[in-house]
Amino acid sequence: MVTIHDLYDLNHTLAKSYLEQFVYPWEALKGIKEFIIQLGQTLPEDYVEIKEHVWVHKTANIFESAYLGAPCIIGANTEVRHCAFIRGSALIGDNCVVGNSVELKNVILFDNVQTPHYNYVGDSILGYKSHMGAGSITSNVKSDKTLVVVHGKDKQYETGLKKFGAMLGDYVEVGCNSVLNPGTVIGPHSNVYPVSCVRGIIPANSIVKTGMNVVEKN
Repeated sequence: MVTIHDLYDLNHTLAKSYLEQFVYPWEALKGIKEFIIQLGQTLPEDYVEIKEHVWVHKTANIFESAYLGAPCIIGANTEVRHCAFIRGSALIGDNCVVGNSVELKNVILFDNVQTPHYNYVGDSILGYKSHMGAGSITSNVKSDKTLVVVHGKDKQYETGLKKFGAMLGDYVEVGCNSVLNPGTVIGPHSNVYPVSCVRGIIPANSIVKTGMNVVEKN
């Protein structure tokens, strides 16, 4: 469960044509900035370029204290709340929530994604209707600064990336105050217990319990 086809329904993101070029989702991380700039030039009139390379849909609700760094795209009916910090290279879909003091950097958020409370999401892709519980974060750099490897049960994937947070499949629920270690890949419809430390590949339809005890949903 590590390919783009395994993890995502691409009909729920403006990045569909971009992501279709790749097999593994982390392959898309290096080109997000350039893709957003190109995509922004093609957006319909419902989007307004409020400053250079920052496009916001007319129906989005952006709080005055939020910071929108270039390049980024904010989709329809999305809410960017108090003191949110979008550092740039962020494609945020429709009906999303970017909450109080949330920081985003080099990310793709599919439609209906929620990062509502004190989250850090960097160098990551969050699938349709995925949800980061309060205080949960993606850790995107290893402590020894070596390149990130995705660890599976029977196979390891060399990514060649120094910065790589997490890939969340569609409908993933991450519990409050959890840490997703560099190179974490969580399959669709999986749940992570609060205060968890998660690494490696989590199969679809799983529950990650305390101590990385992974069980299949009934």
